[in-house]
Amino acid sequence: MSSTSRPLRKLGFLTIGLFDGDDPGRGHETTLEIIELGERLGFDSAWVRHRHLQYGISSPVAVLAAASQRTRRIELGTAVIPLGWENPLRLAEDLATVDVLSGGRLNPGVSVGPPMHYEQVREALYPDTSDTEDFGYERVRRLLDFVRGESATDFSGVEGFEVFSDVVQPHSPGLGRRLWYGGGSLASARWAGEHGMNFLTSSVVKAEGPEDTRDFAEIQLSQVRAFRAAHPDGAAARVSQGLVVIPTDSASPRQREKYEEFAAKRLPRTTSPQGPARLLFAPDLVGSSQEIAERLHAHAAFREIDEVAFALPFTFGHEDYVQILTDMATKLGPALGWRPGAGV
Repeated sequence: MSSTSRPLRKLGFLTIGLFDGDDPGRGHETTLEIIELGERLGFDSAWVRHRHLQYGISSPVAVLAAASQRTRRIELGTAVIPLGWENPLRLAEDLATVDVLSGGRLNPGVSVGPPMHYEQVREALYPDTSDTEDFGYERVRRLLDFVRGESATDFSGVEGFEVFSDVVQPHSPGLGRRLWYGGGSLASARWAGEHGMNFLTSSVVKAEGPEDTRDFAEIQLSQVRAFRAAHPDGAAARVSQGLVVIPTDSASPRQREKYEEFAAKRLPRTTSPQGPARLLFAPDLVGSSQEIAERLHAHAAFREIDEVAFALPFTFGHEDYVQILTDMATKLGPALGWRPGAGV
């Protein structure tokens, strides 16, 4: 195990983009404003989450298309698009379109598995094929092939006045290297590495069986190492960590109290694996940037990762996000060895 952390090369953040159902436009607008703020503060990347049939962003690709026209430098990512809701061919077209519009800044993150509450939504989502849909890795492989320029049809050429392509259009050549897999298990980490993807970690991992007594950081470290061992790029393969991190350097007393209460309510779930899937959650990191930096430098997985997309708590207000992002960019990032533009 490394005794010291790598200097942080890329600083990013993740937001869920909540909105009021009676005024959804304002919520989407504030999400775009937060992404614009992130660019002004020097962040390397901004990521949005995907929420179906909830009051959060249901179409992150559309939101990032808008963000691409209001920013010029910051990378734009999805963390993550659950592919159980998607047709890989159509999604490949949308991703390539936004990548072209953004000038090659899109970083799509995806995951597999049945859609959440599948029994309740299956008839609306797949009325004719709900019993035969494959929600495994094959769905990711299809998306990878289409994005990377593999044939989607055996027909191409001119028909009348129209010209047809056998590969997804537009084709954005660099996009295939910027696809991320969001995983929390050893199997997912290895699969992502074997297929040349980048690896998104989060604040959730899966304990590998009832005998697995390792803590969160040790499990996450094993996944990072398994991913890189399977990846053609080896130790240089890209991994991003997505813990919930809340610096309080410039927070008001009221904000500090709210942040600490938020973390305290979520702490019990971090003490042991939860549910049949044996999911283990990381504690939220709340405190001064110096305190958080010290905790991260002691984190076994963080010491081998040089990219982060710190998650913003999904229940906070716009003014809280402004304060947190400002402290991340001006206090926490430098305490972790990051400087704007270092990851370019």
